[in-house]
Amino acid sequence: MNPKMIDKVRDKNPLVHHLINYVVMNFVANGVISFGGSPVMAMEEKEAQDIAKSADAVLLNVGTLSHENISSMIIAGQTANKLDNPVVLDPVGVAATSYRSQVIKHMLKKIRPTVIKGNAGEIAHLVDIPWKVKGVDSVGEGNIEEVAVKAAQKYNTNIVITGETDIICTGKKIIQNTTGHPYLAKITGGGCLLGSIIACCLTTDDHIEDQLISAVTFYGLAAEYAASQNAVTGPGTFKAHFIDALSFPIQKLKG
Repeated sequence: MNPKMIDKVRDKNPLVHHLINYVVMNFVANGVISFGGSPVMAMEEKEAQDIAKSADAVLLNVGTLSHENISSMIIAGQTANKLDNPVVLDPVGVAATSYRSQVIKHMLKKIRPTVIKGNAGEIAHLVDIPWKVKGVDSVGEGNIEEVAVKAAQKYNTNIVITGETDIICTGKKIIQNTTGHPYLAKITGGGCLLGSIIACCLTTDDHIEDQLISAVTFYGLAAEYAASQNAVTGPGTFKAHFIDALSFPIQKLKG
């Protein structure tokens, strides 16, 4: 990863327009602020274009999908596309219902995401590869790298698949990340916040591979550092220390 790139994000303090699920909104906002970004949480259709115009990046997360928010997400995503600003799409639970699947596939016809981030089951569903899921969680097994490559090619975008080993695919190139901690899967928003950290990192002038591996690696190292603290006794105490760790320099996390 590139520590200087993390410094660039913090110097820039990028404004990220979040159209995100209500369950994780507060946690994600705090995490982004700690990391060095500036979050705005705005779902109203009538202001979606104006806020997206002023933002450095747009994050679309469908965790609490509602009919009223679909148009807002499309408007914000299209506005960012016109400005050539990064768009991160998190298709939370896309395989859970046929409605959710239809909405996400409709959005992908209207928006060009810079990155699609999800678990293996979510990304596999987008390319019609059978994968066992349980609600919004991926519980199946298979060739995750194959899923990533197929999704990157089908949607002409970059893919981040989260899991015990994270898979990053830029075109046909595969990068693996093994940093992280199981507590991330035990808190609400552990995956959602990563999408926002990725969005922040996409606002630098670095190469996409450098941006993605730095975002994902830093996130995992922050989780490892937080979990190692003596005061952490479970997911609840981990959550507070993790927010702290997101603000630290990379040297401290590695130390």
